[in-house]
Amino acid sequence: MGQAQWTEVDAFLSSLIVGEDEALTEATAAAGRAGLPPISVSAAQGKLLYLLAKTLGARRILEIGTLGGYSAIWMARALPADGHLISLEYSPRHAEVASGNIARAGLVGTVEIRVGAAGETLPKLVAEGTEPFDMVFIDADKGGYPNYLDRALELTRPGSLIVADNVVRGGAVADGLSRDPNVQGVRSYLEKVAANPRLEGTVVQTVGVKGYDGLSIARVTS
Repeated sequence: MGQAQWTEVDAFLSSLIVGEDEALTEATAAAGRAGLPPISVSAAQGKLLYLLAKTLGARRILEIGTLGGYSAIWMARALPADGHLISLEYSPRHAEVASGNIARAGLVGTVEIRVGAAGETLPKLVAEGTEPFDMVFIDADKGGYPNYLDRALELTRPGSLIVADNVVRGGAVADGLSRDPNVQGVRSYLEKVAANPRLEGTVVQTVGVKGYDGLSIARVTS
């Protein structure tokens, strides 16, 4: 069993149960045409984010790392009519592509993209005294994950979910001696989740079209 089989199974499950539509497939295609890296969540993972938000009854979602807007479309579709999703994106080019994809999906007004380094835009959100978010999805530079977790805790409430992608790194997360800054970033993030009395969490390992990785899911308790 390996990547070829994981990809085959992912394709089967996506066609059977996920239900990716034209707006989502075009979002992926547009990102590819624009030269964005193919690192967005898979269709199955996007549906998982949708279901988490839907089950939670989320009305406000914060995303850190927009890329081409694929995951934002999935999550925004879980929101009620008065719901709002704010997505933070470092690259103006990525934000431009995402804006087009979000518009084609009919989500203008629901999704707001803020351009700039998350290390700068997150403190601005805190300073604004913005209404707490029901769900936070972190999928950006891995070295920033520990800081993003701290800010997410300032921007959420008891019962909110904080989800972080790419935390298994093909198994490398278990290597405490790794010098890879991405590995060290996610290890530090997971250690902070484990040590914080305001959080209860787990990690779900995943295989599929995106290879071997995993999602951290943490619930804010207080």
